[in-house]
Amino acid sequence: MVVVGSSVLNLTSYLKTTTSPYGAAVDSTLRNSLGNDASYALMYSAAGKEARNCLVARYAIGVMETETGGCIADKIIMNIMLVVIIAMIVIRYSMALLFQWFIASRLVKPGGRSNWLAWRSIKGGNDDPANHIPGPYNNYGPMNISRNSATSLGSSSSRGNGNGTPLSEQSSAIELGGARSDIVNTELYTVLLVTCYSEGEEGLRCTMDSLAETTYSKKHKIFFVIADGMITGEGETRSTPEIVTGMMDLDPTMANPKPSSYLAIADGEKQLNMAKVYAGHYKNVPCIAIIKCGTEEEKDTPKAGNRGKRDSQLILMSYFQRVMFNDRLSELDYELFWKMTWLMKGVTPDKFELVLMVDADTKVLPDALTYMVAAMANDITIMGLCGETRIANKRASWVTAIQVFEYYISHHYAKAFESLFGIVTCLPGCFSMYRIKSPKNGAWVPILANPDIILEYNQNVVTTLHEKNLLLLGEDRFLTTLMLRTFPKRQMMFVPQARCKTVVPDEFKVLLSQRRRWINSTVHNLMELVLVSDLCGIACLSMQFSIFIDLIGTLVLPAAICMTIYLIINTSISSNPQWQSLALLLAILGMPAVLIAITTFKFIYVVWMCVYICALPIWNFVLPVYSFWHFDDFSWGATRVIAGEKKDKGHGDAEGKFDSARLVMKKWEDWESERTGQRVNKNKFALKTPHDPPAAFDGKNTVTPVTPGFGTIFNDRKMYGSSPSVNLS
Repeated sequence: MVVVGSSVLNLTSYLKTTTSPYGAAVDSTLRNSLGNDASYALMYSAAGKEARNCLVARYAIGVMETETGGCIADKIIMNIMLVVIIAMIVIRYSMALLFQWFIASRLVKPGGRSNWLAWRSIKGGNDDPANHIPGPYNNYGPMNISRNSATSLGSSSSRGNGNGTPLSEQSSAIELGGARSDIVNTELYTVLLVTCYSEGEEGLRCTMDSLAETTYSKKHKIFFVIADGMITGEGETRSTPEIVTGMMDLDPTMANPKPSSYLAIADGEKQLNMAKVYAGHYKNVPCIAIIKCGTEEEKDTPKAGNRGKRDSQLILMSYFQRVMFNDRLSELDYELFWKMTWLMKGVTPDKFELVLMVDADTKVLPDALTYMVAAMANDITIMGLCGETRIANKRASWVTAIQVFEYYISHHYAKAFESLFGIVTCLPGCFSMYRIKSPKNGAWVPILANPDIILEYNQNVVTTLHEKNLLLLGEDRFLTTLMLRTFPKRQMMFVPQARCKTVVPDEFKVLLSQRRRWINSTVHNLMELVLVSDLCGIACLSMQFSIFIDLIGTLVLPAAICMTIYLIINTSISSNPQWQSLALLLAILGMPAVLIAITTFKFIYVVWMCVYICALPIWNFVLPVYSFWHFDDFSWGATRVIAGEKKDKGHGDAEGKFDSARLVMKKWEDWESERTGQRVNKNKFALKTPHDPPAAFDGKNTVTPVTPGFGTIFNDRKMYGSSPSVNLS
C-alpha cells in the first residue's frame, strides 16, 4: 500500500511485474515508499510527476480520510460547550425546583427560612429580633378634622377593645377567621396602588373588587387609584376619571375637590401639573382617587393632565419620602395626607410600610395579598416581591394561546431560579409589592422612598437611546433595576402562592407593540444590571454571570432560531447528523416538560408547551427582529388606545417654560395651620418612638393620646418571633 495525495494505492499487481513501465526512478520510489506517503517523493522527478495521475487512476482503491488540527479542536470545543450548556440548563432547572420544593412555602410560614436556605436573610440581620423593632414615627400632632367632616367620620369610627388600644391599631386576625398557624399573621399598613389610563369600567371594577375582597384586613389597606389624565378609552362613553369616581362611595364633602399642584415628570411648562384628590370608600375599604386634570392652559387639549405611568408611581413614592423625612409637602401631598388620615381614622401616612402595585386589568385572587404581606413581615431583607401572573383570556385567540406557557415558564423557571439568589431581575408592573421602608435595629431604612432611587427614577429630561428605553418603555423593570443597584444586599423574591389573572393582548398587532417595549427594555436593563458587581455569587456561579448569559441569549435569539431550523432540516436529509447540537436542542425543549411533570402534575400545560414550541419562530425571530428594528420607537403603540387618537405621540415635547413660582411647597404644620385656621406649635413635633403611647382617634375632632396596656404597643406591627394574641373580649 502507498498513499499518493489523498488516494490509497494497492501496488500488489505492480510489484509482481518484472518490468518498470514508469521508469527506474519511479519504480525505485514506489518500492522504497511502501506503507508510507509517496506523494512528495514522486514530485522530485519529472517522470514521477507524469506518472502520478496514471498511478492513481490504475491502482487507487480508496481515499485517505484526514482530520486537521482545526477539525480536532472544533470537536473538542463542541463537546465541552455541549457539556457546559447542558450542565447550566440542568443546574438552573434544579435550582428552580429547589426553590419550589423547599423555600417557597417557608417564605410565609412563621419563622420563615432557616439554615443554609436563609443565608442571605441571616447575613442581612433577619434573625436578630432587634432588627424587627419598628423605628420612630413622625409625630404629626393632633389632626384637626373639619367640622363638616366630623359626623361622617364619627359614625364609622372604631371603638377600643377596653384596654386602651384603638381597634384600628389592633391585629385583625379575627377577620381572617382566627389566627392561622400556617402563615404569619402580622398586619402591615399597605397601599393598594392602581394606575389606570384608558381602561373601561368592567376592567377597573374587576381589579378593585378583587383587591377589596381579599382576605387581608380592611383596616390595614387603602386604595390609591391614579387616573393618568382626562382620558376616554376607545369604545368608552365616559372618561376614565368619571368611571373611577363613579365607582366610589364619596363623602358629600369630598365630591368636588379643588385641583392641587405638584411637580410632574415632564419638560417645559408641563412640569407643573394639577390633580384632584377624591376621598371615599370602595366596598368599605378606604379609597383615595387622584385625577390628573392638568393646568388651566391645557384643560381644553387632548390628554390633559397626562404625564405617564412613571409619573403616577412617583406621586406615591415622592409623597411617602417627604412624609417619612418630615420634608416640605406640595399642595397635592398635603391633600393626600389629611384625607388619607381622615379615611384611616387617625392613622397617619408614616405608619404605612408596603405598597402593592397593580394594573387596572388585573384580578387578584383572594389570599394573594395576605401571602405577600406575610412574606414581607417574615423577612425584613425582602424589599420587593411578585406573585404568579396567569392569563385570564387564554382561549380568546391563537395570540393568547401562545402566551400561556411563556407566562408559566417565566415564573416557575426564571423567577424561581432567580429567587434562590434573592434577585428577581424584573418585578412585573401588573402585580408587585414593594417595601416603602424597612425596620432595622429600632430605626427605619427608606427603600422605595429612598431619595437616591427617586432622584434617578424622576429624570424628566431623557436624551440618549439607552435612557429612553429604560425610562419611557420599561419603567417597571427599571424600578427593579434601580432597587437592586441601590440595595444589592437586599432581596427581590417570587411568592408563587400569591396569584393574579390578567388580560393579555388577543391581537397580533397589540402583542407586537407590547413585546417591542418589553424586549427593548429588557436588553437595556440587563446592560445596567450586568455592571453591578455586588450581586450574589462568585464567577460563573453568580447572578452577574447569569444576567450576562440572559443578555447574550436575548440578543442572539433571531440567529438561534435560524440555526435551529437549519439543524432540523440538516438532520432530516443528512446521513451524518450533528448529534451534539441535537442533544442541546432536546435538552432546551425537553426540560420544561420535566419541570411541569414534577411541579404542577397538569397535563394541560404540556399541551400549552406544544403550542408555544410551534410558535417559537414568532417568539425568537419575528418579535425580537421587529423590536431591534424599532429601537428608537418609544411610543406605547397599540397597547393603550384612546378615543380619537390615531397614533400615540407619547407625552409631548417640551413647550413653554416651567414657572416654579406656581408650585407651592410648605411644611406639614404650615399647611395644617392654613387649613384649620389654628396655629400649630412646631416644638411639639419630635420623633415618636415605639415605646411612646400611640395616638387613638376617638371619633371627634382630634386625635387624643391613650396609654395602652403592656404588650399592645406593637399590635399594629408584631415583633419578630412573637405569637399573635387577639383579645376577644
